[in-house]
Amino acid sequence: MRILCSLLLGLVLCTCDRATELTAGAVKTERLIHIVEGQAMGTYYRVTYLGDTIPALKNSLDSLFDAYNQELSAWVPGSKINAFNESEGGISLAGTKHFIPNLKLALKISKATAGAYDPTVGPLVKYWGFGTAEKRTDANGDPAEIARLLKLVGIEKLQLEGDFLSKPPGVELNLNASAKGYGVDLLSELLIQRGRPDHLIDIGGEMRGGGQKNDRPWNVAIRLPDENRAKVARAGTLPLSGGRAIATSGNYLDYYKVGGKTLSHTIDPRTGKVERNRLLSASVLAPDCATADAYATACLVLGPEEALDLINTQSELEGYFIVLNQNDELETVKTIGLE
Repeated sequence: MRILCSLLLGLVLCTCDRATELTAGAVKTERLIHIVEGQAMGTYYRVTYLGDTIPALKNSLDSLFDAYNQELSAWVPGSKINAFNESEGGISLAGTKHFIPNLKLALKISKATAGAYDPTVGPLVKYWGFGTAEKRTDANGDPAEIARLLKLVGIEKLQLEGDFLSKPPGVELNLNASAKGYGVDLLSELLIQRGRPDHLIDIGGEMRGGGQKNDRPWNVAIRLPDENRAKVARAGTLPLSGGRAIATSGNYLDYYKVGGKTLSHTIDPRTGKVERNRLLSASVLAPDCATADAYATACLVLGPEEALDLINTQSELEGYFIVLNQNDELETVKTIGLE
């Protein structure tokens, strides 16, 4: 449904050396820092944790990703979500672990955002040439076809009764907008279960900071919006600790141009049209990363003013927005919690 802007770590992660620092005349020994890296969900993952080494941790992480993909990856043939999308009227979700929690989160956030976030928007995403679809040669679109596809959009069309999820024919579900965030939460829970509460999880730029980094918060930096993928600059830095999570969505990397008009990957589920407003990057902080991930998507659809109002009405959320102002200059806008 969209591409997630990479967040850069705003700190240098040391290798697994034992470091010391002087505190009030005494020598304080810092705990070891370990890093485990790999590929998952179409991107990288990086797990940083303090304490003794966890044996075979990478195998455990990869097993978690495999189990998730078998349920919710559109790229895995025969996955549960592909079976649902290919069905005429729905399927049983009995025996699944991740499908229903992701669906319930989507229902909650779709309601809270008045439909600005809706994971059934997939047919329109394809129509506008994103995901696996071919790019369009006409930037305006056909109003009649857009109206037809809009009839297939609306999470309220899905009905969960017990373990059975039903739908009208043609309706599709894509939960990628919260997938990386949900994966971050899974890995964080695993680290806590293994007795490593102090950790930083990063999947493709979506992050969650458990505990602290040797009595200091984990610090993460927000990427400055720039359509040049090779250009990476820092727009700001935020502390992340105590289980707090952050996710960022942006309109400046996943786009293409047709006849001088820019089409970006953000599609408004309410209108069926490409949404490209002055909000270039939306970072949302939340108690869990899946929630932050989904709200960041909704913010891009809403635009800067409505997104700011939305986040300020949700006591558990904070926002860090990068906006193109009336003078075509980049401007940082923070919600009340970050003032």
